[in-house]
Amino acid sequence: MTDDDWLRHNRANWDDRVRVHADSDFYDLPGFRTGACTLRRFELDEVGDVAGKRLVHLQCHMGQDTLSWALRGAAHVTGLDFSEEAIRTARGLAADLGLGGDRARFVTADVYDAAAALGGERFDVVYTGLGALCWLPDVPRWARVVAGLLNDGGVLYLAEFHPFTEVLGDDGKSVEVDYFDDQGATWDESHTYTDGPPLTRTVSVQWQHSLGDVVTALARAGLRIEFLHEHDTTLFARYPALERTGPAENPTFRFPAGHPRVPLMYSIRATKW
Repeated sequence: MTDDDWLRHNRANWDDRVRVHADSDFYDLPGFRTGACTLRRFELDEVGDVAGKRLVHLQCHMGQDTLSWALRGAAHVTGLDFSEEAIRTARGLAADLGLGGDRARFVTADVYDAAAALGGERFDVVYTGLGALCWLPDVPRWARVVAGLLNDGGVLYLAEFHPFTEVLGDDGKSVEVDYFDDQGATWDESHTYTDGPPLTRTVSVQWQHSLGDVVTALARAGLRIEFLHEHDTTLFARYPALERTGPAENPTFRFPAGHPRVPLMYSIRATKW
């Protein structure tokens, strides 16, 4: 599959997901408009105070996390996503929250084209949220994009689903997938991961990236790793044994006490020097 093929399929798939996600309980846009914060507690703690900082959120989807950073005090936030439908929704949310162009903007572009799309602007924080890297075939190229967007002394913060979860079967116990398989896989799925009706554009292409590949790509791009944290919680009941925990408005899921734990998410903070 050529670059044009995978990008075309994925963009069409995500354009289609927006209509489902915008009406879903999972994303709860009405609740967000009344002041809900979609960022996880560990993200807020690990990123720290963003007051007065300029932040860009790569692969921002409908912009809820992006706007949450603005509501937490960031001087200006930029969200970038390749789906025009998602960006249109994000702009509507920003308007509903009274976050105009002096506080928030949203740009339609593929993440690999971010530097050109943003006019060479540099940022204090590059944020990439959960479920983003699997849509990118080339992690070293992504890391170079991130480094190019940062001011000297600026930080990347990445929160992601742990690649180890990709090797386990649906039962959460058996190893069924090659951890080092990075060739990409084409999926044809009738539903997205939220509640809601079926999709009409069902084909997508995804890649698996090992933890070592991600860390090495960032280091080679000139970023200094401050920490790599592995977390025993995730955002949804991916395996039958997982139990709901955390606040009702922003729940997480983990294995019960006494059950062997595996890493379900990870986070990285890295600085450009």
